[in-house]
Amino acid sequence: MEGALKLGISACYFHADPNRAVFKGKTLLYLERSMSEWVASKGDLPFLIPDVCDPLRYAREMDALLLQGGSDLSPESYGEKPLKPEWSGDRVRDLYEMALVRAFVAQGKPVLGVCRGAQLLNVCFGGSLFQDIGTQKPGALTHRDWHTYDRLHHTVKTEPGSRLAQWMKCESFTVNTVHHQGLDRLGQGVVVEARCPDDGMVEAIRVEGAGAWVYGVQWHPEFVADAKGDVPALADGSPVLEAWLAAARESKKRKAP
Repeated sequence: MEGALKLGISACYFHADPNRAVFKGKTLLYLERSMSEWVASKGDLPFLIPDVCDPLRYAREMDALLLQGGSDLSPESYGEKPLKPEWSGDRVRDLYEMALVRAFVAQGKPVLGVCRGAQLLNVCFGGSLFQDIGTQKPGALTHRDWHTYDRLHHTVKTEPGSRLAQWMKCESFTVNTVHHQGLDRLGQGVVVEARCPDDGMVEAIRVEGAGAWVYGVQWHPEFVADAKGDVPALADGSPVLEAWLAAARESKKRKAP
């Protein structure tokens, strides 16, 4: 497709499992379908980035990077030990994605993080996470319920003068919520763009001084089209997508011969 952006998406991992019914003992890298549809919805081309080459090779070929949601980050990635074994996270994926972030930022190309991706960005720039919001932040809302999953929702309130408020053309809106980890100490250059007004949890960030456009949202904008039943009107994720794509086009224009 002439003129289409090449949009790299970090992979989710199924690590080698001898008891799995398919691809026994093999490591699988995958892309969630809703994400690929969302990224391609404006006519651009999504590419899943495997972990088999130098990240700089991908950063040179792709126009932008998107970090998917998925498994927990490892507390070891921000200098902590897991409070429970089930919160050990995926250190292998953390290292792979942080290498991608650094490579794309070094090339001056935009990075968008979704859910886990926003958390990864904070950690990549030196921040930390709540390993479990319910345990470490008493009084917080429930931000993930396995049975309700992407029908669970809450309000987000933007910070005054934030990019998000400009993109969304409003100060507050409703989003889905499917995470039990969340941003704690902010990384270097990480600026809060929005919070959950009920408990103060960070819901959107930007990174200043990185040398590239870097942004993260804690919710899943790609899930909005899947919302059914008793879910209220969730915010359209298109403005966030369009801002990332605009940054990619601007970066590409600057690098054009």
